[in-house]
Amino acid sequence: MQFFGGSSLTSVAPEASPAPAAPPGTGTGANAQVLYVFNRNGVCLLYREWHRPLRTLDPTQDHKLMFGLLFSLRSFTAKIDPTAAEKGNLGVPLLPGQGCSFYSFKTNTYKLNFMESPSGIKLILITHPRTGDQRDSLKHIYNLYVEYVVKNPLYAPGTPIKCELFNKHLDQYVRTLI
Repeated sequence: MQFFGGSSLTSVAPEASPAPAAPPGTGTGANAQVLYVFNRNGVCLLYREWHRPLRTLDPTQDHKLMFGLLFSLRSFTAKIDPTAAEKGNLGVPLLPGQGCSFYSFKTNTYKLNFMESPSGIKLILITHPRTGDQRDSLKHIYNLYVEYVVKNPLYAPGTPIKCELFNKHLDQYVRTLI
């Protein structure tokens, strides 16, 4: 099942500020740092940190800024899509799968990897900037979410994820990325 369409948005870091070296023991350089899971209304269902070197914001403010960034990037990529005949207004919410989408962007200190499911669940994985394509990793994490959260009869949709089995399998999978 393909969750994406359109083109990807990648920014190139200037040569003057090179990316930091991959942390020791990362093997392929895949270094998962932070995972966000948002529902279609912008509610943060899950926030997990593995290797976040610096915490500068209140978690609630951090979640709002991340969702705002995603909302803006999705709107912007749809607006500049050269293949769409009808250009929507900037800031107008898009339905999942509508318009062109982006998969990731990179700075000199991190790479943001993004996936939106057909149901509007947004997964954001922050990794080391030298990390390769993480679309398959995000799809695997989404499949874990479906298997251990959505199919859990005790989970109420739209509430924060507090499922031990999901967290256990997520941690095991993320360790394979490191």
